[in-house]
Amino acid sequence: MTVDEEEVRHVASLARVDLDEEEVDRFTEQFADILDYFEALDEVPEVEAEAELANVMRPDEVHEGLSQEEALQNAPETEDGYFKGPKVS
Repeated sequence: MTVDEEEVRHVASLARVDLDEEEVDRFTEQFADILDYFEALDEVPEVEAEAELANVMRPDEVHEGLSQEEALQNAPETEDGYFKGPKVS
């Protein structure tokens, strides 16, 4: 499949990425290679799915959880009954 430079510029503008001419040339080739890989996947034959799948997961079981006091017991810092973490800027 062929990809032209205009398509690469269009995709770059949609992604709000500024590309110089060298990058446009490089990505044009890379996009074409990627699309070729997708075409190759179209040639892979389909396989039939297994008729029945067994659920190997165990059923959920309800267990008693920790109290708020127990949950906060090892916390390095708490405030008003909650975990306190560092400020994120």
